[in-house]
Amino acid sequence: MSKPVFKLLKIACSLLLLWFIAHSLYIIIDGLSDNGRKADLAIILGNKVNENGTLSERLIKRLESGVFLYRQHRVKTILVSGGLGKEGFYEGDKMKEYLIHQGIPDSVIIVDNKGNTTRATVDNTIKLKEKYPFNSAIVVSQYFHVTRTKKLFKDKGFTNISSVSPHYFEWRDLYSILREFPAYYTQ
Repeated sequence: MSKPVFKLLKIACSLLLLWFIAHSLYIIIDGLSDNGRKADLAIILGNKVNENGTLSERLIKRLESGVFLYRQHRVKTILVSGGLGKEGFYEGDKMKEYLIHQGIPDSVIIVDNKGNTTRATVDNTIKLKEKYPFNSAIVVSQYFHVTRTKKLFKDKGFTNISSVSPHYFEWRDLYSILREFPAYYTQ
């Protein structure tokens, strides 16, 4: 490889690294920010249900955030969205059970059991606007995930969207931040 080509490659790699760092800082800051806004709907994205039917700690923390939003009168309705996990449980149904056990009225919970990807949750939520009119929403997921989710909503023309993240961190978040970089630009 010639010196000019090597130098160009080195510059390109440096720029990509800077872009990744700036993007990661952006999604972390955005994901950890809570503007305190109220909304018509909280959209809680699903996560793993264990083989015995219990919820993963990550999913419990998301649901606790939704309960907090409801009890603080920041949302009127809660949408739980997830798919059928390999463990054999519909995440949405298990999430609803948890919310009801926390004292959230059944009448304010909407279940989407076909939200097995972020894009599917966004598409399904937009379709639900016909049956359950809402003009604003708060996405509830991990801090590294909400920026992309809000972007997908905005790409569909739904711009009155904010987010809340649970105060829950795992070592695998580092991998998730890496994953979010290409996912943000390819979804």
